[in-house]
Amino acid sequence: QVQLVESGGGLVQAGGSLRLSCAASGRTFSRYAMGWFRQASGKEREFVAAISWSGASTYYADSVKGRFTISRDNAKNTETLQMNSLKPEDTANYYCAADRRRLATMLSVRTDDYEYWGQGTQVTVSS
Repeated sequence: QVQLVESGGGLVQAGGSLRLSCAASGRTFSRYAMGWFRQASGKEREFVAAISWSGASTYYADSVKGRFTISRDNAKNTETLQMNSLKPEDTANYYCAADRRRLATMLSVRTDDYEYWGQGTQVTVSS
């Protein structure tokens, strides 16, 4: 059973930064792409960023491009999301997710392509 545990959420003022981490266990972490999604109150879950199994490729939603950076450490089975220049509209519950496709060559923005999910960590950006 794969387990994903997020940490690092909190309350920050607009323009500030937060760093989210996701610790993975239960399968060969380094063979699967990872992603971050978020869900604001009353809205559908949306894609934020993804990183390939090797870490060589990344992809971002337009709304966070240039402000957020996704990375991973396969030796430590962790992925991180560095969030800078935060805006009130970034307020949401953030989830890390593990792709169901082993050694996938294309990153996905679809929730259906992610098999395992963390419990979420709340990020609140005040104006």
